[in-house]
Amino acid sequence: MYAVETKGLTKEYKTTLAVNKVDISVPIGCCCGFLGKNGAGKTTTIKMLTGLKKPTSGSISIMGEPQAEGKRRYFGYLPDVPNYYEYMTGAEFLDYCAKLCDIPKEKRKTWVAELLRRVGLAKVCTRIAGYSRGMRQRLGIAQAMINSPKVIFMDEPVSALDPMGRRDVVEIIKSLSDTTVIFSTHILADVESVCDYILIMDKGKLLVQDYLTDIKKAHANDSAIIRFFEPESGKQFMKQAESMGNITSHATSPVEFMLNNLSGTVKELSRQVNTILHQENLAFEQFGLNKPK
Repeated sequence: MYAVETKGLTKEYKTTLAVNKVDISVPIGCCCGFLGKNGAGKTTTIKMLTGLKKPTSGSISIMGEPQAEGKRRYFGYLPDVPNYYEYMTGAEFLDYCAKLCDIPKEKRKTWVAELLRRVGLAKVCTRIAGYSRGMRQRLGIAQAMINSPKVIFMDEPVSALDPMGRRDVVEIIKSLSDTTVIFSTHILADVESVCDYILIMDKGKLLVQDYLTDIKKAHANDSAIIRFFEPESGKQFMKQAESMGNITSHATSPVEFMLNNLSGTVKELSRQVNTILHQENLAFEQFGLNKPK
């Protein structure tokens, strides 16, 4: 049994095939990073998994049972931009959510206090209108945990946060060790530090799903990292690399790039990189094999 499983999941609009026959199998108890460019279909998929959008075709099961109105007790959901009743305090909002989940009155106060403690808002008494973006995200995670779900979906939980806010939210996600967490993001560093399972989507199709360790092993000998002294050198290098057609890249910083050769080995990639560096007269700080940790 999987925590989340789909078969042939499809969402089609009048002129757009947003999600195309996606088969997902997320193991129980893992933290799953859901990766993809803007428009890849991640948010649409998450909304179908949570029942906020109806699939055109295909099936969804959560904890082995068909996803339906009566089965929503199994999961929690944090949207990319959570909305609140601004006049409430965090405690009042969570108490309201607890009522909606039919949590008995005698348990609500203790449970709300525990959730606020877990997300670092226990001492915050101001109304939600005065919350920062990071505080709103933390409250959103507490809301997603209110019914003690077995699965939590999060749509871009660290987007638009400053480094401190992002770190806080990542630490909270790490603490959810007894829950299956599926969250979409663009930040690869967060995925690597938190996730043990990966989904990668592009143009409505699922390209990769596997454990992070297995993905690293499979691609360890196919990629390399190059680091330049200056961002302009990196831009010039990547312009020439992309023109070759068989080198793909991902910028890990303004001066550092992860490279893959689509038609050869790292040895061949090294030759191609050397050719570009010589032709463009570029100085680089470091070039080496990308070894998984």
